[in-house]
Amino acid sequence: MKESNQQRAAKILKPYRKQIDQLDTQILKLLGKRFDVVRKVAKTKIKYDLPSFLHDRVEEVRNTRVAQAKKYGIDPGFAYNLYSAIIYTSCGMEDEMKTAQLKSKKKRK
Repeated sequence: MKESNQQRAAKILKPYRKQIDQLDTQILKLLGKRFDVVRKVAKTKIKYDLPSFLHDRVEEVRNTRVAQAKKYGIDPGFAYNLYSAIIYTSCGMEDEMKTAQLKSKKKRK
């Protein structure tokens, strides 16, 4: 029986797919660590009544990551979009924590 293109591709690409899967796991672990820090930042912002979204910092992070992406041969547009998603998710987490904190304070009163 002749091997299908899918089966042939799976055999040929197996070592690369394994590497990609391992790298994806590392990326997700690092994102998890990043979001742990975001939660700490959120607690600090709540404590000092700071806004979740700080425009200057957002622009700084995106611009820095775009420049870094170029060094590593990564499309700058992709890096910009990726960090936009990360930043907006982070701000959303911070807002959720602030909302939960406010609700908690109201219940205590």
